[in-house]
Amino acid sequence: MKAAIHPAYEEVKVICACGSTFKTRSTHKGDIRVEICSSCHPFFTGRQKLVDTEGRVDRFQKKMAKSKDLKDKKELKDKKQPVAAR
Repeated sequence: MKAAIHPAYEEVKVICACGSTFKTRSTHKGDIRVEICSSCHPFFTGRQKLVDTEGRVDRFQKKMAKSKDLKDKKELKDKKQPVAAR
């Protein structure tokens, strides 16, 4: 094996968005930041956690709630009108 052609394989710290940290070895220089780790991943924890960095889930839930409200109002309006008036 040739000397001095391989990258340095050093210990680095992995930092998760949930605050969990652990050490591993890598050729990466500096700390590694991840969004999800084994401490907060639903497969390992058994509980559901939505990871939403851009507000997509919240925006979708608001959209669905608004749609449901409009549908309920329309059904209520249809029930108030007599059958002959329709």
